[in-house]
Amino acid sequence: MLKVGLTGGIASGKTVVGGMLVSLGAHLVQADRIAHELMLPGQSVYNEVVRHFGGGILNPDLSVNRAKLAEAAFGSAATSAESKPSRVLELNRIVHPAVIRSQEEWMEEMGRQDPHAVAIVEAALILEAGAEKRFDRIIVVTCSDEQRIARFAARQKIDLEAARKEVARRMAAQLPDAAKIKAADYVIDNSGALDHTMSQVREVWAKLHAESASRRA
Repeated sequence: MLKVGLTGGIASGKTVVGGMLVSLGAHLVQADRIAHELMLPGQSVYNEVVRHFGGGILNPDLSVNRAKLAEAAFGSAATSAESKPSRVLELNRIVHPAVIRSQEEWMEEMGRQDPHAVAIVEAALILEAGAEKRFDRIIVVTCSDEQRIARFAARQKIDLEAARKEVARRMAAQLPDAAKIKAADYVIDNSGALDHTMSQVREVWAKLHAESASRRA
């Protein structure tokens, strides 16, 4: 089995690329989905997050309000840059170990089901969490800053100026694209049309599939 990490900055198009890889035959799990499940009421991660960030991050039904948690972790427009990292790191220390354990369990299960699988974990903070050594290959998805802002604005249904500020705050907690690219085995530029992205994905998939095949030869 080949273990692959799929990462990139906010709104770079990781999920789009992940879906393309799945259409070609890859198995994929999203770290964000794992984190969602771990932060359901009753889970130990949920309890720790609420204990550290307070009941203000909860909806009336006691589920975690993702927007309020993001504001608590990354800061609001009035929050100073100096105070942001400590809260982000605090959240990461709670969530990352549990997410990584779940990812490992998922990859082990994929290996049992299909020893020849290409198992992909889509996660924004693979490199920031120091988890890259858990994978055989790393794929980084990139795009232009303006596209990132426009995509985030559309996704969150906010105006471009608000999106620009929010993307800047969140990117401050992530490695810059240049550092991600330096650590990557493969880079997919998602700045152009989807057809161009797909052609790159096909090229990468061919290499991943061939490597997986060579491991079982």
